[in-house]
Amino acid sequence: MTISRGLVVHSQSGFYTVETDHGHIVARLRGRLKKGRATGDIVALGDWVEVAHPGGGVEAMIESVEPRSRALVRQDPRPNGLYEQVIVANPDQALFVFACAQPAPRLRMLDRFLVIAEAQHIPAVVVANKIDVVGLEIAREQFGHYAELGYGLVYTSAVDGTGVDELRRLLKGKLSVLAGPSGVGKTSLMNVVETGLDLRVGEVQESSGKGRHTTVERRLFKLAGGGYVADTPGLKALALWDIEPEELDGYFPELRELIHGCQFRSCHHFEEPGCAVRAAVEAGTVHPARYESYKLLRQGARDDA
Repeated sequence: MTISRGLVVHSQSGFYTVETDHGHIVARLRGRLKKGRATGDIVALGDWVEVAHPGGGVEAMIESVEPRSRALVRQDPRPNGLYEQVIVANPDQALFVFACAQPAPRLRMLDRFLVIAEAQHIPAVVVANKIDVVGLEIAREQFGHYAELGYGLVYTSAVDGTGVDELRRLLKGKLSVLAGPSGVGKTSLMNVVETGLDLRVGEVQESSGKGRHTTVERRLFKLAGGGYVADTPGLKALALWDIEPEELDGYFPELRELIHGCQFRSCHHFEEPGCAVRAAVEAGTVHPARYESYKLLRQGARDDA
């Protein structure tokens, strides 16, 4: 029997494809790893695992899963879903792709993604896609404040090639995850960034303005220039996992330093007197939309739209 260490590059219906020095091995999870009530995904895309592959037609099994350095996660969106869904484990960076139009940008969801990235210490890049539809000036009005917060920001178009070279440079040699709502053009971008993938592309529904899911399984694609990228299914909801309300202001970079100037240590930054955060919003040094995102998250609002 051979034991190999490898990277999980594909998962579907309880079967995992693991890239090892012996090639790609399809394996299932050893039963003892599933004992007890699971509170989160035991194995996920991007995990490093040990696989036992006996050969001779005997099924390969995942024997162990290495601890994760970080993970892009959310709470299971199903009712009573007190379960941690791991979108991608151990990413070097997360690229959050949102359209400038068709569908309209969902900046509340983008802010949720950025909170998760902050909590998990994942370097984040905002990708403002479909700028060919609205033009660069409007795209900057929509997304420009994220660059002022210190996040990477790339304006892209799969139609005219804007930003494609910069994306290739960002992805090279890293394990990256592309995430965002349906219909924003993640798959179209991947097709132009890495020619030859020929991934299926969907269309935005005219009746709802929302995209159709075209990525239906999770897979890491190996890039010709080095590295891997995960093109994940579009998300309709993004509930935070294991983040307490009182921690949220620490995950908004523009609020982190302000909270020390509040009159009360327990300030919620809503209506309390002497609030440095509200003063900054009124002075225009904190973007009002970001402050609104913070308030909605602090109040426990879900993003199901």
